[in-house]
Parts: sequence; C-alpha cells; structure tokens
Amino acid sequence: MTVLSLSSCTNDESLLDTKPISLTIAKQADIAAAVPAEIRETGVLRIGTNPPYQPNEFKNRDGEIIGYDVDLMRAVSQVLGLRPEFKESDFDKIIPAIQAGTFDMGMSSFTDTAEREKQVDFVTYFSAGVLWAQRADDDVDPDNACGLKVAVQATTYEDTDEVPAKSAKCVAQGKEPVIKVKFDSQDEAVNALLLGRVDALSADSPVTAYAVKKTDGQLEIIGPVYDAAPYGLPVRKGSSLGPALQRAMQYLMDKGYYRTISEHWGVESGMISTAKINDAAKG
Repeated sequence: MTVLSLSSCTNDESLLDTKPISLTIAKQADIAAAVPAEIRETGVLRIGTNPPYQPNEFKNRDGEIIGYDVDLMRAVSQVLGLRPEFKESDFDKIIPAIQAGTFDMGMSSFTDTAEREKQVDFVTYFSAGVLWAQRADDDVDPDNACGLKVAVQATTYEDTDEVPAKSAKCVAQGKEPVIKVKFDSQDEAVNALLLGRVDALSADSPVTAYAVKKTDGQLEIIGPVYDAAPYGLPVRKGSSLGPALQRAMQYLMDKGYYRTISEHWGVESGMISTAKINDAAKG
C-alpha cells in the first residue's frame, strides 16, 4: 500500500469506516430546563472538538465531522432540545476556549483527570485505557520499551502522563529512556508507525483498536489495556450545563440509546452504567 493510500485511509471515510447512526429522541423538558438560559435562548450547543481521532471524532471525505462521540452528542442534544454545532479546534485550545466562553463544552476524547478538573468540570460517559500497537510481526514490549521511539498525539494523556512514566522507570533502572515522538494529530502518529519512523504507537484503547482495524493487518495490538480511566465532556466550572449533560447522558444510558450508539461503533467494551461529574477526583 502506498503512502498516499495509507494517509487517506486514516483521514477519509472509506468502505471500512462506520457510518453515522441516526436516532430520533424526544426532548426531555425537565432535563432541558437545567441548561443555562443563555444557551437555551440561542438553541445552539457550541462544541469544541479535535478530529481526526478515529473512531470518536474524525472527518469523512466530504469534510463532515463524524464518529462515536459525535453521534452521542447529537443524541444528548436532542434530549436537551438543542442543535449541536461542532467547532474544530486544536486539542490544547479547547479547554481555554471553554473557560473563555467561546465554546459551551468540549467533545474530544478527554480523559477526566484531577489536574484537568482544576480548570473545568467533566461529565463522564465512557471508560478508556491506554493501548499500544506495533507493526505486524515486530516484537515490542510496552513494559520494556526503553530506547524505543513511541508515537503519541500531543497533549493527550499518553503524551503528558503514560509514556513519560514508562520512560522514567527505564531511567531509574539505568536503561535508555523511551523516546516520545509527538504528532499534532492521531493519523500522523499512525502513519509514522506504518512507515517505520517509530517503533510503536500509544493511544486510547478505542483509537488504537480502530487504527489496527483500518490498516488491515499492517498493525497489531500489543500488551494489555493500561490505566483505565473515564472519558469526560468538559464544561465551564460550576456551570449548570454540567448537571444537564449528566442527566441527559444518564437518560440515554437508561433508555438504551447509549448502548445502541456504542454497539454501532463497536466500542461497547468501554461502556459505563452511570454518568458522573468529576469522577477522577472521586477515584
């Protein structure tokens, strides 16, 4: 497969991509009443996101943002009686934009961490861990990757916490550190591994699994799922939008819509049964 076809495989909707699912869900007036007045008055929910991060948020060949998170937020928005407006942004600019009021919330596979909870509130909706991949038939051990080059997307948990911790362990043992290679987008990290520029890839478990599926045997999963933690939807601290989103998400879980969307995208292994606010601090 050529470099061009590899790149298009990770960017464009193709025969291997899952298509969006369309559900019709009635507005729940009691839940919608908790939405901040300024949002209810516009009828629009401004959502910051950072594609490509398959299968959660990425673009099809028409440039439309699709994915598991997108379908989930479309369902949540119906419960709240709002129209979702997805706004593309650099990942590390989403939380500052929420704090500044440019976005009402974020939707970009955010891991809910205690450090991030100092900046925003999170509504949890999924459980994801860290999962590594290598080129097929390579022999990489995620627990002994000292001296190897590992691709990560910049500012993700893998960049800020997971790979640095593995590297520090190597150094403590007197070995070479893990060489972290950062990329602006996840598809660039996948392509770097496919082209042999790095030895392994570290990403959130649904993302790694999807990359392996999309590359049709060229990549394979290695090791277990590490550091399982909740994904969360960030909102401004103290905003009533947080409780409204939590109740809307719980409604989808209780009524079966959440399972339908999760199974459609093949990520049901990460489903949770209760949506919570700021679950990292409690854990």
